[in-house]
Amino acid sequence: MAFGAQQISPIDLNKSAAIGVNVPFSGPNSVSSNVTTGSAVFTSLPSKQNTPFKSNFFTSDALKNNLINYFLTNPGERPLNPTFGGGLRAFIFEQITTGGLKFLQSKIQKDLDLFFPQVNVQNLKVMGQEDSNSINVSLTYKVTNTNINDTLNMNFT
Repeated sequence: MAFGAQQISPIDLNKSAAIGVNVPFSGPNSVSSNVTTGSAVFTSLPSKQNTPFKSNFFTSDALKNNLINYFLTNPGERPLNPTFGGGLRAFIFEQITTGGLKFLQSKIQKDLDLFFPQVNVQNLKVMGQEDSNSINVSLTYKVTNTNINDTLNMNFT
């Protein structure tokens, strides 16, 4: 029995099989630019597809988009899964305090453990900027038994 063996998802070996779609959705003629979805700002990559739905072809991209979807979803938005969602938009209108940011960080950590058990959080920072009343979430993660390591930075204003 091999210990510490890395697992590669079989779908990652089929370069023509799309796993999901990228978030955020953008227009059919989009170019590399900052795209604002709701209150979060992301950078979209240029695509040769003539559709607002850009396919992703790797498990690492699908997981990152699932995490983005989690942060953009408010609890109660999904009828069959009412507890799913980061709910960060609700905190934008609250006064930014150290206690509030610590609560938000522990809530995110708990929810990630519940909804994404394969994701090992390496570093999670929730920082508030009182001047602009914005919240910045920086998540560095590793996926169990794979070589997927990534960082997700989101700014909610």
